[in-house]
Amino acid sequence: MNMVDLVGFVNGSGLAAVGDGRRGRHGCCDRRRLDAGAKDLTRPATVRTRRLGVRMSMGDELIYIMVNGMPGGMATETAEAVARRHTLVPVGLTGADTGVTSTEIMGTSVELVRPDERDQALKEVKEKYPGVVAIDFTHPTAVNGNVELYAKYGIDSIIGTTGGDEQAMREAVMGSPGVYSVIAPNMGKQIVAFQAMMKSISTDFPGCLSGYTMNVVESHQSTKADTSGTAKAVINSFNDMGVDFSVDDVEKVRTEDVQLDRMGVPMKYLKGHAYHTYTLTSPDGTVTLEFKHNVRGRLVYAEGTVDAAEFLVEKRALGVDQQIFNMIDILRSGKMQ
Repeated sequence: MNMVDLVGFVNGSGLAAVGDGRRGRHGCCDRRRLDAGAKDLTRPATVRTRRLGVRMSMGDELIYIMVNGMPGGMATETAEAVARRHTLVPVGLTGADTGVTSTEIMGTSVELVRPDERDQALKEVKEKYPGVVAIDFTHPTAVNGNVELYAKYGIDSIIGTTGGDEQAMREAVMGSPGVYSVIAPNMGKQIVAFQAMMKSISTDFPGCLSGYTMNVVESHQSTKADTSGTAKAVINSFNDMGVDFSVDDVEKVRTEDVQLDRMGVPMKYLKGHAYHTYTLTSPDGTVTLEFKHNVRGRLVYAEGTVDAAEFLVEKRALGVDQQIFNMIDILRSGKMQ
């Protein structure tokens, strides 16, 4: 069970090592696996929602979703959420050093494609799966190259990987008319709502915490390479409230014994958690404000990511002018499940 303690707001990017995968006997990707998904074009154009087995119409097309970053934890959890609700493409990008060539997701064998063959893999996936959406939970060093290829082949994308050059990603998407993307450091819906509230406070009451000092501690699984993207966004809001604090001063906890003893992370969640505490103190030390958000597991992020994919499919069908969205756009749409 994914548990969320919400008193603040969180980082949603679980890290998976990435890039691309192996060559099948029929080319860059095993065409037999591609064909296995393509046959679903003959099925009724409905998709499953995750509650009570209800089915919902999504226009006249199925939603095909490619998840990149497996066998990393965040990508794997998201792939399972995709398989519960839509059609998981049996091919995904992975890292050059990944020790496996495929992974099993709820009965679907997914071929893992390494970086040197990702170009051809994406081309074939685009041809086989109409309207495919790519979800990216890869690595900061890989995500920008991936986004460029998604744009090149006209593949809409959900970018949950943090630590890349977001401006370059936006430029790649904007340079490809008709291509859409959700770029967000946090896919957890309720946590993003809190993030929006903090942003609203900073806009409505700029300087309200002038003179306050702040301490920020964040803990994630040891495989997370970068500082929490969510923490960066929250800190930016506090900066607008008048707090002088740099992202470089965030204390990143990545050692398991410290996570257990000091942070109180349950052992079963050491491989997948996001704990953040923001402590603010008044100039005279008489007032302390503390914002804390502790997320155990990755389910809240995975389900929010699939919601984002559904949102993007709808925007594409409408042919809207706006190409780049974030999770706040999705919250405002009222489409979150």
